[in-house]
Amino acid sequence: MPPYKKLYASGEDYLETILVLQKKKGMVRSVDVARYMDVSKPSVCHAVAALRDGGFLTMDENYYLHLTDAGREAAEATYEKHRFFTEMLVAAGVDPVTAERDACRIEHVISKETFERLKAARKLSEKAVISSDES
Repeated sequence: MPPYKKLYASGEDYLETILVLQKKKGMVRSVDVARYMDVSKPSVCHAVAALRDGGFLTMDENYYLHLTDAGREAAEATYEKHRFFTEMLVAAGVDPVTAERDACRIEHVISKETFERLKAARKLSEKAVISSDES
């Protein structure tokens, strides 16, 4: 297994897309990724090669893409951030389409520490609302 390389935003997007498509379809090929992301097949082939070389995914003899443990971990972390920020932005009144687009940007630039603190603050806020409802 090659050493893991640094993931950039585009690589995270590809891994997240593969994860989402695997949840929906089970098996995923590059063409599925191209359609979902609305990018060219050559772009996907280039990204798949880089992610494979980085140790984030494999491709079997039938050209199906499979996330490695490192790829799944990165994809799930990105997807969690995406869902979190989309929900928060929509709850704040942002149009869902804009919220999705903005969440996709935020998920790549926020530090792990800041994200964890925001999640914890949200949980505390939810607990406070629940306990005030009970009184």
